[in-house]
Formats: sequence, structure tokens, C-alpha cells
Amino acid sequence: MTKGPQFEPVQPVRAYQRIVEQVEDALARGDLTPGQRLPSERELVAQFAVSRSTVREALRVLESNGVVRSRPGDPNGPEILPYSSSALRKQVARLARVDQLTLSELIGFRMIMDGAAIQVASRLRTPEELDDLEATLVAMRDAIDVDFAAFSEADLAFHELIARISRNSLIQTCNEVVRGVVLGLIADKIAHAPNSRALMLESLHHHAEVVDAIRAGNGHAAARIARQNMFDYYAGYVPDSEQETLRALIDD
Repeated sequence: MTKGPQFEPVQPVRAYQRIVEQVEDALARGDLTPGQRLPSERELVAQFAVSRSTVREALRVLESNGVVRSRPGDPNGPEILPYSSSALRKQVARLARVDQLTLSELIGFRMIMDGAAIQVASRLRTPEELDDLEATLVAMRDAIDVDFAAFSEADLAFHELIARISRNSLIQTCNEVVRGVVLGLIADKIAHAPNSRALMLESLHHHAEVVDAIRAGNGHAAARIARQNMFDYYAGYVPDSEQETLRALIDD
């Protein structure tokens, strides 16, 4: 037999997946916008030429992905929802749970994105925003005497503020999503670690150094301190074989 290109078996695509793709494509093109309604279930059955159960399965997937909302008894079609980072968080969390993303990859992504946001913020920050950063440090300091959950919330406020100062909503969304997934995987371990308080104090110290560097306009130093802090905080939760990859990101 002559040698030729090697093909793989074709995976069948179910009809409901095609419906989901069409709705998402219409959103991407701008043909559908938040607040609009899809046609009623009966009209969708006619338009797609599929069964009612297929349409319902497609709507269930779209609702699960945060694209539409259906209300029981509502005579109108499902409502298109505004974008929410919760849908992206679910997808990233799902990838992490099935080992398509490792914890070290998630942490590495955070080190890169957070460092970039801090470098931009050091150039764009206003005096008022610098005051806001100082206020988040006070909140973090007070939270240490409460518990890890309170500290984590104050830490989140710090990083959300950095992302806002960077004037880039995509950085803000990605940081929020990946941070949430990372903490979802290891928050319990950190909270119950015997050195949990020491970790929080060290993290607070590094955050204060970041703010000092931002105030001085030294974005490179601020970003490096932030990456070092993230490495110190999380590296103990990843295998030794993967720590070197994270360490290489510190001086980028």
C-alpha cells in the first residue's frame, strides 16, 4: 500500500453544538447584543430544523456558559447576558481540574500578567490612585489579625486596583480569573498551613515594597518584587521539578 498522509478519525458534531456555535458566532459578529432576546423555543426549532430536545440542550449549554438566561414561564425567548468573567473562570477551572493546566502554569501566567500590569501602573498611576494603593495595604495589615479569607479579600482588592490603574480591562479579567482558580485549588492548604501568618506578613511586606517602587516610578523593580513575592508565596505548592520554570520568570 502506498504511503500517504495519515488522517485521524472524524469526530461527529452533535446538532446542539452547532446551535451553540451559531449563537456564539452571532455574538462575536455583533448581530446579537446583551439585553436582546433569542427567538422563542418554537421558532428556534423551526429555524434550526431540529427537535425541541436539541434546542433545549443547546440553551442549557448556553445558559451554563453564562451566555443566555431563561426564565421559567417567560413567553419571550432567552435573554442574551452581558459578558461576565465568571464564565471564563469556570472554563479555566475546568481545564485545571482535568489536568490540561497545571498549577505551575497558572501561577506562571499570574506572574507574567501581574508584573506587566504593575509596570504599566507605575507609569499611569495618579496621586489619588497611589493613595488608594496605600489604603489597600492598611486593609491587608488589618486583615492578618482576622483570618486568611479576610487577607485574601484585601489582597484581591490590591491586585484589582493595580489592574484598573493599568487601564486594561483584559488584564483585569485575566488576573481575576486565574487568581480565583489558583486560590480555589490551594486556598485551604494556605489557610491551614502552620506558617500561614508568617506567609501573610511576608506578602504584606512585599506588597508595600511594590507600592514604594510604583511611587518612585520604577516599574521594572516593582514588577520584579511582585513576581518574587508570588513565587515565594506559591512555589511550595508545586512540584520541585516545575519550580525552576517559575523561578526563571522572576527576572523577566
